[in-house]
Amino acid sequence: MSRHLTYAQAILEATDLCLGADPNVYLMGLGVPDPKGIFGTTLGLREKYGARVLDMPTSENGMTGVALGSAVVGMRPILTHQRVDFALLSMEQLANEAAKWHYMFGGIMKAPMVVRSIIGRGWGNGPQHSQSLQAWFAHVPGLKVVMPATPHDAKGLLIASVEDDNPVIFLEHRWLHYISGPVPEGRYTEPLGVARVLREGRDVTIAALSYMSLEAHKAARMLAERDIDAEIVDVRSLRPFDAGAVARSVEKTGRLIVADTGWEFGGFSAEIVAQMAERCFGKLKAPPRRVALPDCPTPTSAALSKHYYPRAIHVARAAAEMLGRQDADSLFAEETGAPLDVPDKSFTGPF
Repeated sequence: MSRHLTYAQAILEATDLCLGADPNVYLMGLGVPDPKGIFGTTLGLREKYGARVLDMPTSENGMTGVALGSAVVGMRPILTHQRVDFALLSMEQLANEAAKWHYMFGGIMKAPMVVRSIIGRGWGNGPQHSQSLQAWFAHVPGLKVVMPATPHDAKGLLIASVEDDNPVIFLEHRWLHYISGPVPEGRYTEPLGVARVLREGRDVTIAALSYMSLEAHKAARMLAERDIDAEIVDVRSLRPFDAGAVARSVEKTGRLIVADTGWEFGGFSAEIVAQMAERCFGKLKAPPRRVALPDCPTPTSAALSKHYYPRAIHVARAAAEMLGRQDADSLFAEETGAPLDVPDKSFTGPF
């Protein structure tokens, strides 16, 4: 039976279930016992599980080494970063050690660890605190990378990640934590490496990552008012990537837009476009399009943010242009009065 939980509550429940089911699971991260509990995703766990829920010093590379060392001797750590930008300090441990451990030891050794990191914009955090760096992690063989967009998938994918025997990078867009949706009670898992069709359509495929799945839904509603039927595929997992699901959709619609939270240049959107061009070139009715960040650092000011981050209107206009609508720019009015750096008024922080 499903209840409605927020994305943050779903992650908290998944973590609680994992800690309760397996004494080898522990949670560690800067601010984990904080009164705000990283968007509420860790609230009450310190009181319930004691020493298995740990704060950590600002020594990300060293503490990732601690997590990896414990993983290879049988523990299952969940290491949490308040921002993905902080996780970059641990890239040596992740890319050179954790990702290679199983391979270097001929499949005998394993490194079952989860690294949760927060991505995306908010409160004018600017160039060093608002990045979406999923393409970095997805580039490294040996790392699994997931980006759930719904509370249901956040819970199911986190439990699956903790139980997986490989290192998993679990990326959460900060604008998702207060959205709500149906979440089943008890333990369940969602398989890593399987995309989900969120909306059936016939005219254009929108392959979306993380928060951009919500923008894709808004775009689909805009397009439906103009008799354009969009299909939305929530990628969910970058490594492994479910190319087959996206290809089946593209073969049906003949058109592809990839909506990504990261940069267009060298981003994961480019990988999706490349794979679909290789698989479905003969089925394409128009060149694929990417709706992603422009090639400059993330801005701090609200004035720049308004023109920097892609939104539903940009996805809708791209779809209209692909279908030959000459008036695509005038079809969809710019949003006015919408928050520039928060998704809605309920978004209050602290990170």
